[in-house]
Amino acid sequence: MNLLRRFIICMACFVGSNMYAGLAIEIVEGRDNPIKIAIVPFGQSLNLNIDQDISGIVAFDLARSGQFAPMAEENMLSYPDRQDKVYFRDWKILKVDYLVIGRVEQEYNADLSVVYHLFDVVNARHLISRRVTGSQKQIRDIAHSISDEVYQEVTDIPGAFSTKLVYVLAQDLGTKYSNFKLQLADTDGERVRTLLSSKEPILSASWSPDGSQVAYVSFEGGRPAVYLHNISTNSRRMLSTFPGINSAPVWSPDGRKLAMVLSKDGNAEIYVRDIGSSKIQRVTRHPAIDTEPAWTPDGSSLVFTSDRGGKPQIYRINLSKGITDRLTFQGDYNARARLLPDGKHLIYVHRSDGVYHIALQDLERDRIMVLTQTDLNESPSISPNGSMLIYATQDNGQGILAVVSIDGTVKYRLPSSLGDVREPAWSPYLKSVLRSENL
Repeated sequence: MNLLRRFIICMACFVGSNMYAGLAIEIVEGRDNPIKIAIVPFGQSLNLNIDQDISGIVAFDLARSGQFAPMAEENMLSYPDRQDKVYFRDWKILKVDYLVIGRVEQEYNADLSVVYHLFDVVNARHLISRRVTGSQKQIRDIAHSISDEVYQEVTDIPGAFSTKLVYVLAQDLGTKYSNFKLQLADTDGERVRTLLSSKEPILSASWSPDGSQVAYVSFEGGRPAVYLHNISTNSRRMLSTFPGINSAPVWSPDGRKLAMVLSKDGNAEIYVRDIGSSKIQRVTRHPAIDTEPAWTPDGSSLVFTSDRGGKPQIYRINLSKGITDRLTFQGDYNARARLLPDGKHLIYVHRSDGVYHIALQDLERDRIMVLTQTDLNESPSISPNGSMLIYATQDNGQGILAVVSIDGTVKYRLPSSLGDVREPAWSPYLKSVLRSENL
């Protein structure tokens, strides 16, 4: 068992203490040569009694990215919490690449102020000094914010630890007590909140670009309907309840429209609905089944699944010109496509030799890379920085969530002890409510 995997398992026992309320994290695979980083336990003033370990949360965030191997606390030679207490020789002896230290103080209004520093040990350089301030209820937000900034400084890729997940928890399936919950959680599975509980299935959650709302399909009225759900107020409204199919809603990049699948005119087709005016535009016209739309990052086109070629494949339609082209040709089943933020790579469910995998296709070079090796993989959703994706899969007959990096080298699972988990959706970047400043 390598160093990174040992660290993840140990930290999961500590940081993942909420596993019976939400999702646990189990590492499957990490990079062979992760960046060695030490996150020293943060100091704090004597009058503080914080029930969350900020440095531990940061270490766990960076470890589950697969790119970092945090040092165990007991292996550290010193525990500095201020910049003038850092001696690079101590950390060079331990062959650490980067060092994070910090200190927590209480503000006059009872808010917490966390000052932290990041150091490049190899080159004996100081990289970051920042203060992050928030309420005591925002300790995990503060920690995730620090993780994001450290990750970006070291990798030059924006971190996504402060984002959220929504997913469906299905309980007591096959019994008269079956129940479905739309759950909201941090990306580490913590702070779970139920947005909706229903005796009928919930499907196809999709985040608005500003992260304020989620669109989804609910069967609570006896037939499928599309709802818009406000995250902060927990209020919602029905958007579409035409006879027949109302499914697969997905927000446009500007947040003004929803693409969805309707059969109100007889056949399952792709439509675009203006949220403000309620005006509906039909996009596809074909006797085959067209479903599972997704927007290109510039909002000019939609990719979708269609069996118009005989078997499910991915197509793209330009909304202004109405021109449709086929994107996938390898395999007898390709569906549920999502584009990376660069617009040049496509993620989708790909069936090969009867097994459903998640695949990445380079649209410019027409190359395909299979990212997962487990069976029955579905519902991929991409992190806003384009580095990871979450999807639904099966483990011993139970539905779980799993995460894989875009290059396929990092993998971890998020099972729940409370039931089957499915239909994940990764949020966009969210507006921070914290106060942050350089020092």
